[in-house]
Amino acid sequence: MRTFFASALRITLATLIAVSAYVGATFISIRSVGKQTATAKADVIVVMGAAQYDGTPSPMLEARLAHALEIYNAGLAPIIAVTGGKQTADRFTEAATSRRWLTDHGVPVTNIISETTGRSTWQSLNNLAPTLRDRHMQRIIVSTSAWHVQRSVLTLRELGFTTIGSGAPTTSTDLYREAKETIGVSIGRIIGFERLFGITG
Repeated sequence: MRTFFASALRITLATLIAVSAYVGATFISIRSVGKQTATAKADVIVVMGAAQYDGTPSPMLEARLAHALEIYNAGLAPIIAVTGGKQTADRFTEAATSRRWLTDHGVPVTNIISETTGRSTWQSLNNLAPTLRDRHMQRIIVSTSAWHVQRSVLTLRELGFTTIGSGAPTTSTDLYREAKETIGVSIGRIIGFERLFGITG
């Protein structure tokens, strides 16, 4: 009996060490990938949605849009795809707010694709995917907050796209969001992000 409990304890400790190492490696990866900036050409820049306030982008959304505009103006992709639906009481979707911001900053409306119903990373990208495929857009640069790059890149790769992550510059570190993303990405890598969305919504 004593031998049994000793073996069980060793297995438990080994499992905890392995899980801790995996989660820790994911956290490091999220930080590392979030620091990357796109330099190679692609077919489209995908901007992940974030909060908007009655048609005005939140600072987070504006940072993502400004970064996408910089990539666009550098000639790395000819099209920008904006994503994001709206909350129940909102008048504007995140995508519509993003589209207006981009046109106000000189991007022709004909160079913008919109996904207007998604309320999560998976929903937005899964809803956008058929439009990208119809337009034969395979290589993607995704512009989003540094802590969100890893999940976005892995989700797009799960959907079959070649994806480069590009983190929007920020002046602060968001440990809460990094920790939350670490848990989500750790699980999503194992079971898939579609299945994760089916569980968490």
